[in-house]
Amino acid sequence: MMEPSPLELPVDAVRRIAAELNCDPTDERVALRLDEEDKLSHFRNCFYIPKMRDLPSIDLSLVSEDDDAIYFLGNSLGLQPKMVRTYLEEELDKWAKMGAYGHDVGKRPWIVGDESIVSLMKDIVGAHEKEIALMNALTINLHLLLYAIESQIQLHGLDVEKSMRMVKPREGEETLRMEDILEVIEEEGDSIAVILFSGLHFYTGQLFNIPAITKAGHAKGCFVGFDLAHAVGNVELRLHDWGVDFACWCSYKYLNSGAGGLAGAFVHEKHAHTVKPALVGWFGHDLSTRFNMDNKLQLIPGANGFRISNPPILLVCSLHASLEVFQQATMTALRRKSILLTGYLEYMLKHYHSKDNTENKGPIVNIITPSRAEERGCQLTLTFSIPKKSVFKELEKRGVVCDKREPDGIRVAPVPLYNSFHDVYKFIRLLTSILDSSERS
Repeated sequence: MMEPSPLELPVDAVRRIAAELNCDPTDERVALRLDEEDKLSHFRNCFYIPKMRDLPSIDLSLVSEDDDAIYFLGNSLGLQPKMVRTYLEEELDKWAKMGAYGHDVGKRPWIVGDESIVSLMKDIVGAHEKEIALMNALTINLHLLLYAIESQIQLHGLDVEKSMRMVKPREGEETLRMEDILEVIEEEGDSIAVILFSGLHFYTGQLFNIPAITKAGHAKGCFVGFDLAHAVGNVELRLHDWGVDFACWCSYKYLNSGAGGLAGAFVHEKHAHTVKPALVGWFGHDLSTRFNMDNKLQLIPGANGFRISNPPILLVCSLHASLEVFQQATMTALRRKSILLTGYLEYMLKHYHSKDNTENKGPIVNIITPSRAEERGCQLTLTFSIPKKSVFKELEKRGVVCDKREPDGIRVAPVPLYNSFHDVYKFIRLLTSILDSSERS
């Protein structure tokens, strides 16, 4: 059996396997073979996959209640790692048995609970440990870094309309063109203090060229930062090497830490001694003198100086469980699988439902997410020639967990840690059945 090349395009991999099996590329056997070749498939067993019977919108007359749901919503809330319960019970047990002594003992001493797992985050975001702080929630961290845009502008008595420049797609287009982003930076960069971009757009699924935006902003003397909510754990990041000034991210999406999970922040080491928090808390004070209580601030340089208070150890536990899985899988391998997994989804959608397929006489499915792998993560955002509400409702009845976003999109995100190629195949079968039924009705 041939091993797929790292440079093999998803469509070529599908056709190669179909040729080996002497079947059509859309045959179920192709999905099953892709799963057989998947060296990461065993990580699915590290997570709880919801069952059809437990979903609130399920129609049990349409599904087998003991089957796994088709969970394509890791872009909104990742699934629960099985080790979360064990790690939570460890800390609850420690609290029950020794009370305050838990601050200083165990594999997650509470006083340094966040620091005990930060090493597991560095390869995910491509940063040095001292450039990362695990704390708070995403928007809070944006505020602490003084770049939560609209409210910070208003807080400083400035006019949002005059002080904030937004970049929008061209008329009739869904995604941003890199040349338009760079043109704004080139033309207006001298008057721009801070560039804040999303690493990956929540609606369209577009992955932005972070190093190019950073380089262009620095050429104009701007600070450049990124909201990585939909990028972290989804695509490979090299924040340190790219020279990004600051970044923030949540962890409950692709990092699977649970609703309201512990977020993260990055401050490049080049700013460790020059950029300081405007709002300081006692956990930004060096641990060696933190409890002297002498009102003399000994601020930790860099990202950890932005911490406000002690880490919530129960949130540390759930993030710890997930990050250990990432460490075993590696972002490089996950990204490689993700490109193939989402590419397979794209291939199947275009085969059955593209407007360019002359054999398709039913409703059209349009993919507004960029087609080039380097311009997207695992998410595809779909629009339909029929009302999305009816499509979404029928998918829910059949145990497909995805979501809809205004104005027209349904977001579908096969996550490489726990989704399979057979999940994609089953999704396509269900979607095709729904669209065919709508055409006949």
